[in-house]
Amino acid sequence: MAEKKKNKEDAPEQTENKKKKLIIIGSAALVLLLVIAAVLYFFVFKTQPVPEEEKDPGLKVPVPEISQNSDIGPMVDIKEFIVNIISEDESHYVKAALTIELNKEEALEEVNKRMPQIRDAILLLVGNKTYEELHDLQGKKQLKAELVSKINSFLQNGKIKAIYFTDFVVQ
Repeated sequence: MAEKKKNKEDAPEQTENKKKKLIIIGSAALVLLLVIAAVLYFFVFKTQPVPEEEKDPGLKVPVPEISQNSDIGPMVDIKEFIVNIISEDESHYVKAALTIELNKEEALEEVNKRMPQIRDAILLLVGNKTYEELHDLQGKKQLKAELVSKINSFLQNGKIKAIYFTDFVVQ
């Protein structure tokens, strides 16, 4: 009988031990689930850092500031021209006219004498551009910078101060 009493007393103790074990296991499982959920949330819903946009290289192209105090140099108009440009899908062309601002009066006569050379340089430079390059502002600014550099390379009595597109159509 003493053994039966002992077994009966041990039974509630074993039941309590089983309950404690279940509570511990349940708590551990809950903690584990919370850790897994936190890790998933961190990797799945973490906001990606916004990549810095590349600065527009067209912003580096010098653009003359127009103010009342600035000296305006002599101007030379270049008549309208039409040039086929590079395109993969269909033929595109540029129809443009421009005005060149010079830094001094002495350059005016030289520019008029070299007009065929200047037009040739313009046609070659524009003709080697793609539709995509000339369709946006950056491409037009880049073209201006290239034109100034190219034309200034063969002028001797003065330099080009700025180029202004008075007509520019890309189609």
